[in-house]
Amino acid sequence: MSLRITPLTDPADGAYGRRLAWLASDADSIPVGTAFLRLFIDPGQAHLAELSLQVHPVERRKRIATRLLEAAVAAARDDGRRCVVAQAGAGSPGDRFLAARGFRKVLTLRFFRLPLADADPAALDAIVERPHPGYRLTSWRGTVPDELAATFAASRRAMDDMPMDDTDYGTVTWDVDRVRAAAKAVEARGEQLHTVAAVDASNGSIAAFTELVVPGDGTGDGQHYGTGVLPEHRGHGLGRWMKAESIRRIRAHCPELGGLLADTADSNTHMRRVNDSLGYAPTHTTHQHQLDLDGVRTG
Repeated sequence: MSLRITPLTDPADGAYGRRLAWLASDADSIPVGTAFLRLFIDPGQAHLAELSLQVHPVERRKRIATRLLEAAVAAARDDGRRCVVAQAGAGSPGDRFLAARGFRKVLTLRFFRLPLADADPAALDAIVERPHPGYRLTSWRGTVPDELAATFAASRRAMDDMPMDDTDYGTVTWDVDRVRAAAKAVEARGEQLHTVAAVDASNGSIAAFTELVVPGDGTGDGQHYGTGVLPEHRGHGLGRWMKAESIRRIRAHCPELGGLLADTADSNTHMRRVNDSLGYAPTHTTHQHQLDLDGVRTG
C-alpha cells in the first residue's frame, strides 16, 4: 500500500502544552489514519508525551499505525521526552498493538455511569444533610469566585498523589491563572463547569473539591473531571459528601441530562467505593500503556 504521512499544524497549542499531529493518506490522498502527540510544558511533566492514534478499521494491518507511531516516537525523542503514554480499550486491537511495540501496561482505568433517572433523591439528601463537623459545602458555576481563587488553586495539590500505578505521570503545578484558564477553556467549548467544594470552617480554606462538566444544552451525559481531598482532610467522608451534592445540584440545574460519567484507577479502591455507594455502574475498562524512550521498538 502506498502511504503518505503528513505532519500537520495543530491549533491546540496553549500555555500548558502543545500538540503535534500527523495524517496518514493512501495513494488517492484519502485519509486513513491520524496521530496526535501532546507535549506537556509544565515543569513537573516536561518528560511526558501523550499519544492518541486512530486508523480506520478497514485499513488496519497495513502498517499504517506503525508508521504513525514511528513519526510520533521520533518527535517525542527529538523533543527530549522520557516516555510516551497511550490509552486503549482492554482487549482491543489497540491494546494488543501497543503491547507488541514495546509499550508496557502501567495503569488500568475503570469507567462508570450513573443514569440520573436512577438516582435516589432521598438518599442524596440524606448524604448531603448529614453533618460533617468542621466543614461546610460551597459551589459555583464556571470560573471560581475571586475570593476563593487562591485557596482553590492551592487545593489542587490534592491530586498530586492520586493512584497512577506505574505511570511516570509527574505532577501538575496549579496557580490562580491556571484554574481560571481551565474554566475558560471549558466555556470556550460551549460546555458548563460545575464545582462543589468542602471548606474548612476554621479558616475558610478549601479542603476538597469535585468538578463536573456538562454539555452546554444540558442534555446527554456529564463528565466528572476530578475529585480531590487534601491529605490532611482525608478520613471525614468529604469525597462522597461533595459528589452527592454535585449530583443533587446537577439534577436540579439540568433536568434533561441523561447521566454522569466517571473514571478512576482500578487501584483507587476508595473512590470506587464512593462511586458504588452512589449508584454508578461499570461500563468498560481501558489500559494505559507507557513507552520508555531509552529502549524503543516500533517495527
